[in-house]
Amino acid sequence: LALEQSQAAAAVGQIQLARAYEEVLAPHKITTAQVLVTLEDTTDRRRYLNSRATLETLLSFGVVPIVNENDTVATDEIRFGDNDRLAAQIAVTVGADQLVLLSDVDGFYSANPHQDPTATRFNLVEEITPMIEAMAGDPISGLSKGGMKTKIMAAKSAVAGGCSMAIMHGAVARPLQALQNGAAHTWFLAQTDPQAARKRWINTLKTRGDILLDAGAVQALLSGKSLLPAGVFAVRGQFERGDLVAILGPDGAALGRGLVRYSADETRAIAGHKSAEIEQILGYAGRAALVHRDDMVI
Repeated sequence: LALEQSQAAAAVGQIQLARAYEEVLAPHKITTAQVLVTLEDTTDRRRYLNSRATLETLLSFGVVPIVNENDTVATDEIRFGDNDRLAAQIAVTVGADQLVLLSDVDGFYSANPHQDPTATRFNLVEEITPMIEAMAGDPISGLSKGGMKTKIMAAKSAVAGGCSMAIMHGAVARPLQALQNGAAHTWFLAQTDPQAARKRWINTLKTRGDILLDAGAVQALLSGKSLLPAGVFAVRGQFERGDLVAILGPDGAALGRGLVRYSADETRAIAGHKSAEIEQILGYAGRAALVHRDDMVI
């Protein structure tokens, strides 16, 4: 199909998919929400923060997000292209510590078990080496967009973000319960936890400006709290929401760094003010924290 035809078909299918989940979960009094994303929503920091905040809010309300790629607007340049990598990125976005991929095989094998009867299944993969990657074959199903290669790519993304990932057969009744009870599977182990991985990622970014704090705010941050506008007395540089800023003490000494939730101009406007005053100053109800503790390295 041409791109526009595929996107038109996706527009029809997305509604049906969301309705199917709603019909299955509604009898259990579980509310669902449809969330459509593209690759740009996870690579652009501002859009990433928006996506994460939306997903975290839905989960806090007990709502189950049904996440799918927004095929109606995505082009090849901004596509995940398969649900395996999409799932891994969403898991990392929300800080999940485990991800389970359901497949047409019950784990990761040394070769394609549909084609090679001597293939053996791995129960545990502690490190994704070039040899492991070479064992992943191409998809053989006409309905598949990825196959085991994309699952290995997903596993690399997941474990790098502190999220362990399992592959198991999707035709098993109650698969998550079956996994807990020892059903055949393969676990790819993360070498760190999601929060540590996120902090490490933040440390790789370049700062776009400085925020100077008073002594009270410094003590609050050192005790593990988020940075509120009230503790800011000066702002240097130009930055946008989602950019990394350096967090400095009253004397200009480096204290840490973090992803800021307001632009430089907005930060200057609300600096020294209580969070309850943000809406009156900016004209919209923003977030209480200028830099959330989860987005900060001290």
